[in-house]
Amino acid sequence: MPYFSYKGRNASAELVKGVLESVDSDTAAGELFNVGITPIDIVATKAPSSDNEAFSELFEEKIEPIDVMLFSRQMHTLLKAGIPMMNALSCLQASTVKKPMAKVIGAIRQSLDGGRELSASMSDHPKVFSKFFLSMVRVGESTGMLEIIFMRMYEHLEFEKFMRDQIKSALRYPSFVLMAMGIAIVVINIFVIPAFAAVFEGFGAELPLMTRILISFSDFMVNNWPFLLVALLASIYSFKYWSSTTAGRYRWDKTKLSIPIAGKIIQKATLGRFARSFALSSSSGVPIIQAMTLIAETVDNDFIADKVNQMRSGIERGESLYSTAINTEIFTPIVLQMISVGEESGSLDDLMQEISDMYQREVEYELKTLGAQIEPIMITFLGIMVLILALGIFLPIWDLGKVAN
Repeated sequence: MPYFSYKGRNASAELVKGVLESVDSDTAAGELFNVGITPIDIVATKAPSSDNEAFSELFEEKIEPIDVMLFSRQMHTLLKAGIPMMNALSCLQASTVKKPMAKVIGAIRQSLDGGRELSASMSDHPKVFSKFFLSMVRVGESTGMLEIIFMRMYEHLEFEKFMRDQIKSALRYPSFVLMAMGIAIVVINIFVIPAFAAVFEGFGAELPLMTRILISFSDFMVNNWPFLLVALLASIYSFKYWSSTTAGRYRWDKTKLSIPIAGKIIQKATLGRFARSFALSSSSGVPIIQAMTLIAETVDNDFIADKVNQMRSGIERGESLYSTAINTEIFTPIVLQMISVGEESGSLDDLMQEISDMYQREVEYELKTLGAQIEPIMITFLGIMVLILALGIFLPIWDLGKVAN
C-alpha cells in the first residue's frame, strides 16, 4: 500500500507530523481522526526508510508456507461459523503470533475497509500469497464458496509442503555422502599421504607408479590449497548465480531429474504436485487454460513448467489433455491411461486426485528404501578409495618389507 506524509493537530492543538501506510488519502484521514489527530495536510510519499528499520527487517521473521496454511485453515473455520469477514480478520490479526503475518492481515483489513475485494487486497502481498492462491480466492468470491476454497487451499498447501520436504529429504542423504567423501579425500591428501611420503623418501627406494601419482597429487593440494579453496568458493558462487538465471535454472531443474536415485523421486514429487493442483483448480471451476498457466507457476521446476505450458498450448489448439500429456514424455503409461479414462468418463478431477495420491505413495516408498538404494553405491566408492590407498601406500611398504627380509 502507498505511504502518506501528514501534518495535523492533536487534542492539545499541537502540531504533529508523521508518515502512515494506507489505501488512499481519505482512508488515511479517517485513521488520523480515529486516533485524535485532525489532519491539515496529507501528501503521498515514499516508504519511510532508516538504518534501524533496515537493520530490524534484516532479522525479522519470514512468513513461511506453514503460516499461510494456518491462515487458510483458520479462515475456513471462522467463515464456516458465520463470522463476518472483517471480524474474522480482526480475530486472526490479534491471535497471530508471528508479527509479519499479523501485519499482512492488518493491511488486508485496511484494504477491505477501503472497499476492495479480498483477492485484490491479498494481491498486494505477492511474496505471501501465490497467483494460484489468489486465483482460487477469486473463484471462491465469485461462487460464494470462499470457506470451502480456504479449506481446499489448506489441504493443497499441506500437500505442497509435504512434497517439498520429501524432495529435500531425497537430496539431503546423497549430499551428505558426497560431502563426507570429499572431506575424507582432502584429509587423506593433506595429512596422511605426506606422512607416508616422508617415510618413503627416507628409504630412497624407487616407488610404484600409483604411489608416485598419489604423492604428486598430495603435494599439489598441500602447495596450492589457498588457490583451491578460492576456486571452490568461486565455483559455488558461480553455480548459484548460474542457477538463478532463467536458462541456468531450466538446465539445472532438468538435470535434477536425471540424478541417479534422487532424480526419480524429485520427478514423482513434482508431478504429484501438478496432479493435485490440476484437480483442485478444475474442481473449483477454474478454466483449464487459466489453470494450466497457474499450475506452471506453482510446480517449482522450470523444466516441468515448460512441459505444462506445452500442454496448455496443445489444449489451446484443440488437442485433448491425453494427447498433450503423451507429447511431454514425462508421464508413465499408467498415468496416461488414467488421464485418458478421466477425459472419456468426465471424472478427470477425481482421477487426477488419484494420480496425486499414487505419486505420494510412491515417493514415500522411495524415501523409505533410499538408504538401501544408496548403500551399494557408497560401498563401491569406498572400495575404490581403499583399493587406491592400498596400491599406493601399503604396496610399497610390503615391497620394502620383502627387500629387508
